[in-house]
Amino acid sequence: MNSRMLMTVTAALLAVGGLACSFAPQELLGGLGDVGASASPALVLGVQALGAAWLGFALLDWNARGAPFGGIYGRPVALGNFLHFAVIALALAKDAGAAPLAGVLIATAIAAALAIGFGLLLFGPAPRAD
Repeated sequence: MNSRMLMTVTAALLAVGGLACSFAPQELLGGLGDVGASASPALVLGVQALGAAWLGFALLDWNARGAPFGGIYGRPVALGNFLHFAVIALALAKDAGAAPLAGVLIATAIAAALAIGFGLLLFGPAPRAD
């Protein structure tokens, strides 16, 4: 598993999502139909807070992409990413069963693939120096 490539891809995806949530929350909520049309200020603020968290995670991943993941320094970053993407994949999979929309299915597949990638980093064979 190439940890540097995984961290770079993750940082890019989180940065794009974080920027979108931070600067266009109403437009993103508008894509949800009735929810977007009547988005409360608290909901918009929640989406912006999610964007800020994703931007922070993106910055963390970007800066940690060259760190070795076998030691005590890279493991917490990989563990945080694994939990983040595993929970997102499970939540989206639950939603995808109720309403199988193409966007939800694609997001579920991406989150699951990233969770598996970080799971392999954490629980797979000892990482090699990349």
